[in-house]
Amino acid sequence: MTSSTVPPAARIVLATHNLKKVGELRAILGAAGLVLPDGGLVTSGEVGAPEPVENGVTFAENALIKARAVCAATGLPAVADDSGLAVDVLGGAPGIFSARWAGRHGDDVANLELLLGQLADVRPEHRQAGFVCAAALVTPDGHEEVRLGEMRGVLATAPRGTNGFGYDPILVVDEDGDRTAAELSPEEKNAISHRGRAFRALAPAILATLTAPAT
Repeated sequence: MTSSTVPPAARIVLATHNLKKVGELRAILGAAGLVLPDGGLVTSGEVGAPEPVENGVTFAENALIKARAVCAATGLPAVADDSGLAVDVLGGAPGIFSARWAGRHGDDVANLELLLGQLADVRPEHRQAGFVCAAALVTPDGHEEVRLGEMRGVLATAPRGTNGFGYDPILVVDEDGDRTAAELSPEEKNAISHRGRAFRALAPAILATLTAPAT
């Protein structure tokens, strides 16, 4: 795959305080042919941008809330994502409440246990679900782009695997048919994940933003 050239001085901010997401996003964009220069991708935490209240009612709204806040605080183009697990039989829940389904934000074990308990009597043929991601780009001139990605699968009855985070250990991925998302390597997961698909779709807009001539 041909890589696209980004000017050495180009910078974009990822709306997160999680440094691990930088490496993941670099890998996803690199696989899409977009190689960012050293220092070209920084987190909102590194530049001191605040974490806004995510009070949207969709993944896209929450991603835009984060990207807009970081763009406004830094004057730089900003990207953000919001994602979660949508269970068919639960009408799309936990959805935007995935990270705090059990009441405590980011308590993966409690979230998994609660969801598995709620689905304990649901037959295998009705355990379809999918991870959904909305990736947003906001630029200082007010331009906004949102792209969606999804990774479908079937929910296992118990966690399996040690990779990933969140609900990864209970989604048996359709593309694999046997392993959960937490049993995939990072490279395998990025190739088919909801986040990978959303950011690969957003990559052309990111490239256009970073290579646009200065005005």
